[in-house]
Amino acid sequence: MESQQHVEDIDFQKYWLILKRRWLPGTMVFLLTVMLATTAAFLKKPSYTAQGKLLLKKRILSSLGTEAGEQIGELEALNNFINTPLDTEAQVITSRPLIEETIKQLELRNQAGESVKPGYILGGLTVEGIKGTDVLELSFESPNSEDAAAVVNQLMKVYLQNNVLTNRAEAVAAREFIAQQLPKTQETLRQAESALRRFKEQNNIVSLEEEASFAVENIAELDRKISQTQSEMEDAAARSTALQGKLGLNAQQALAISSLSQSRAVQQVLLEVEQIQEQLNVQRTRYEEKHPVIVNLRDRKAAREALLGERVEQVLGFEQQIPGESLQMGDLEQSMTEALVNAEVERLGLANRVAALDRAKFTNQQRANILPKLQEGLRDLQRKLEAAQSTYEILLKNYQEVQIAENQNVGNARIIAYAQVPEVPLGPKRKLIIAAGVVVGSLLYIVTAFVLDLMDPSIKTAKEVRRLFNYTWLGMIPDSRKKGLFGRRKSEALIPQLPVRDAPHAISSEAYRMLEANLKFLSPDKELKVIVVTSSVSKEGKSTVSANLAIAMAQLGRRVLLIDADLRHPLQHHIWGLVNTQGLSEVIVNQAEFESAVKEVMDNLDVLPSGVIPPNSLALLNSKRMASLIKEFSQTYDFVIFDTPPLVLTADAITLGKMTDGILLLARPGVIDRVSATASKEFLVRSGQKVLGLVLNGVSAEGEPDSYFHHAKTYYKEELVTLK
Repeated sequence: MESQQHVEDIDFQKYWLILKRRWLPGTMVFLLTVMLATTAAFLKKPSYTAQGKLLLKKRILSSLGTEAGEQIGELEALNNFINTPLDTEAQVITSRPLIEETIKQLELRNQAGESVKPGYILGGLTVEGIKGTDVLELSFESPNSEDAAAVVNQLMKVYLQNNVLTNRAEAVAAREFIAQQLPKTQETLRQAESALRRFKEQNNIVSLEEEASFAVENIAELDRKISQTQSEMEDAAARSTALQGKLGLNAQQALAISSLSQSRAVQQVLLEVEQIQEQLNVQRTRYEEKHPVIVNLRDRKAAREALLGERVEQVLGFEQQIPGESLQMGDLEQSMTEALVNAEVERLGLANRVAALDRAKFTNQQRANILPKLQEGLRDLQRKLEAAQSTYEILLKNYQEVQIAENQNVGNARIIAYAQVPEVPLGPKRKLIIAAGVVVGSLLYIVTAFVLDLMDPSIKTAKEVRRLFNYTWLGMIPDSRKKGLFGRRKSEALIPQLPVRDAPHAISSEAYRMLEANLKFLSPDKELKVIVVTSSVSKEGKSTVSANLAIAMAQLGRRVLLIDADLRHPLQHHIWGLVNTQGLSEVIVNQAEFESAVKEVMDNLDVLPSGVIPPNSLALLNSKRMASLIKEFSQTYDFVIFDTPPLVLTADAITLGKMTDGILLLARPGVIDRVSATASKEFLVRSGQKVLGLVLNGVSAEGEPDSYFHHAKTYYKEELVTLK
């Protein structure tokens, strides 16, 4: 929780620093906005405001109380969570046609005698609903009090007229629509009735509910009768089987014998056959089989048997082999035969009855099975008929009601308060306008500050520089430039100053001495002898830092050599007031001796200017002669400082860095940008340079919350010095 709070504090501090850095353009925008608001407030003329009120009823009730009359002109929002009916009607009132009609009826004209534009009314018109009511309040502001009241009253009248016409148009449209739909609905109703009638005729339907109940009862009754008849049939079959066993005849034979026993023709022929048989038996006792008498009797018997067969066939209707002894039965056998025949007849009758009952049950079962489907189809047709009938009745009723509503001259609004001519003008509300200007100006101040800060690619604070480079922090040099107009720092002088020499008790002088001490303790095992001072881009103060660092070391009694190795834009000879006719470039090419080129500027401090600018400085600095000179310098002097060009512009500093003990990197917040800083760090890493540390130059105490310079003013008496 504490760490989160700490981060939030730093973020707010960062935003505050942005507002402080961009205070001048932000203040100008703020003052301009306030001035414009103040001017507008004092130039605004007094005006008059007239107000009128409209009551909007949710429904219009006709004198007959018809539903159509209630629905015509009904007020209802499409989305109750966003819009209300009052909002919709407010937009209708401010619509261009109503405004133009109001201007036309009032004959409003401008100074040129032309009709005013709708914007004249729309600019001063306000229409809003009174919260918690169905009342709309119309107000119009105008320099003329009579015009203000006239516009409000006339606009309300125009709105009422338009409302009545709109409601009447809705009724006419509804009547025409219903008139078109009535014939179609009537035809649909006729078709539904015809379809229901045909369905009932095709399926023999009178009442499906009663038919279903009857079918269930009928099937149950048929099941009972089938069971009873089958039981009786089984009894008859049992009797028939028993009698057939006793008589040795089947049912067909018994029926045939019963029929033959009742035929006189058959019985007469049968009697003759028996008589001939008796005669044949008597004669066989007398004669042999071949005797004519025997043969004659046999022939007569055969003839009678043939006649008997014909008589049997005539009686039965078909040829049937029946034993002769069976044709003559006693009373008992005849009684049993009749019982067999009756039992068989009864069995056959019962069998036919069972079959008839089964057929009736099957028919009833089939009808019962299709009853649900018929019922479903009947309900569907009934629903269609009811829907068509209901639709037709509703349309017919609404058609009659809409005809009544069409002839009504009623709207859904009325005026409850006419606008009165205002007597007291409204003030220009100057304080409110000026306060609004102050608020808007403050917002524009913030926007301007942040926009300018985003457009500025430079790194603003020392903390950001340290985080980006992530090198050892060796020192922080304060920005000691004099403050100019509005508290802003003056631009640097063409020739940088030397505060360590000229103002030894200044805070900046002590910062250089602290840098010298940090360099001394940077490598306790090996003493630093030769260093390269460079920066990422120009104007970061590397020449100033090199000169003041050399002075700080020389004041401690160390013999120091300051070499201006910037062979493109040298500056050290301007700082020390030297002639640059001979210098490093001439010494490297052996055109001048080191002793004649080097100049002593103060005790223990010698300066070697750059000399004449060569066509190819990198070739000179990367030569063997330069390496030997560095070795000689390190043996002659206690400390050697090379002032070199920026890293992102030339390779001079990287080349010299490989020949020396390391590179002292300089960075100035507000000058260096993130792209250049990243590029210079990549150059140093790729070339394998030994970076001694980072020096932050030109640090503003007011813009650095983490700077330790806030408490330095109470300890040192600061002298104003201009730095590069």
